[in-house]
Amino acid sequence: MPVASSRPRGITAHPYRLALAGAFALLLGIGLGRFAYTPIIPALVAAGWFSGAQAAYLGAVNLLGYMLGAWCAHRSALWLGTKRVLVINLAVLTLSLFTCALPWGFVWYSIWRLLAGLTAAILTVVAVSAVIVRVPVGRRPTISALVFTGIGLGIIASGTVVPWLAEHGVVQAWLGIGVIALVLSLWSWFAVWRHLLPAVHERQAQTAGADIPRFAVLLAITAYALDAAGIVPHALFWVDYIARELGQGLHTGGYYWVVFGIGAMLGPALAGVSAARIGFRPAQVIALTVAALAVALPLVSVAPWALVTSSLVVGAMIPMTVALAAGSVSELVPTSRQQQFWGWATLAFAILQALAGYGFSALYAAGGSYLPLFALGAAALVVAAIAAAGALRVH
Repeated sequence: MPVASSRPRGITAHPYRLALAGAFALLLGIGLGRFAYTPIIPALVAAGWFSGAQAAYLGAVNLLGYMLGAWCAHRSALWLGTKRVLVINLAVLTLSLFTCALPWGFVWYSIWRLLAGLTAAILTVVAVSAVIVRVPVGRRPTISALVFTGIGLGIIASGTVVPWLAEHGVVQAWLGIGVIALVLSLWSWFAVWRHLLPAVHERQAQTAGADIPRFAVLLAITAYALDAAGIVPHALFWVDYIARELGQGLHTGGYYWVVFGIGAMLGPALAGVSAARIGFRPAQVIALTVAALAVALPLVSVAPWALVTSSLVVGAMIPMTVALAAGSVSELVPTSRQQQFWGWATLAFAILQALAGYGFSALYAAGGSYLPLFALGAAALVVAAIAAAGALRVH
């Protein structure tokens, strides 16, 4: 007589292998699809492929693609199914990196940078949801932490491997990045995603909307969106602030960015430990509060200890707050609706990040100092912590 398996239906062969595939999806989407472009910009301009203004516009096109991808991620999964969406977007993202090695003009690049941003968002929404709904609730803090290490790995890769490749030329850089993406995509597909079993909710009708604490979910998504605005000063301007405004040079600014990347590697583990001990939502409130203090630290001191602390803590809080936000949504929303609501949260994050990026850039251009940006970023994170606390209290 066959022995019934104790493994919940819909879980792939091993939860840790599933988590690794999820981490690779974030590394590919966020690390290579979005952030790998930034360190290649000087090489693109120096080689005469684009002007500085065109290169900046291509970065904005990628962000537009990310917003579009966040908007259509859940719809595409409903239409095509999780497995098809994952393989299509892994393939398109990898292809977009290879095609950027071809100097075929601004329109050509715009198309593929748009697709890179779009596929990055879809992978973020669909892959994260595919992992979380297929592991037992008690193991979600640990598995989520492993998945979101992909963000830290992507940040480190964009700050180390990509600049090294760019030193050898634009074509060589894009081909090298494309090969990395191809290897990770092939492993993810053949080792995990093609064996993915349907989750239980994919064989059932969706849970009624009346079961969802909508106001609490709205507050949680608001907290996540404001988090996007709060981290912009460090994510976009930290190195330039240290190098030029503080007059410490690009080499020193790069050193603090490495510290930032180390923090990003530690963040998911901190998220897993804190969520396992006190829960996703209480941990989210604490993390947002700590992030606000770390973003505001340059307003108090620019001594080396303060810059190191701010770099390390904000670097850690970026993936930590993302992991905790995803976990908070999973606690508030039924399994059948998690991908949909996580997609909305990702869209809100992308919109606020874009608005803050453009708005903060304009503010810096008008005032010539980054300090007001750190003050506004800290204020946004304080409001985010209040919203997260409200979600905890309401529910």
